[in-house]
Amino acid sequence: MNSKLKKIRMKNNYTSKNMADILGISKPFYSQIENGRRRLSYDMAVKIANIFKMKPDELFYEDHKGVK
Repeated sequence: MNSKLKKIRMKNNYTSKNMADILGISKPFYSQIENGRRRLSYDMAVKIANIFKMKPDELFYEDHKGVK
């Protein structure tokens, strides 16, 4: 789903296990989100974006203005 999510996670030195722990979900569940095998709820998108001090649109929508 989101290679951008993975890039940002790695750039911020988080493992998928770290992310899962912060979000209160299992590592496989988080990996499925990152790999597009699980639908992302709006609430989860907000939680993930907040970890990186971003807005969900910046992180999850490629056509968002200013996203590179």
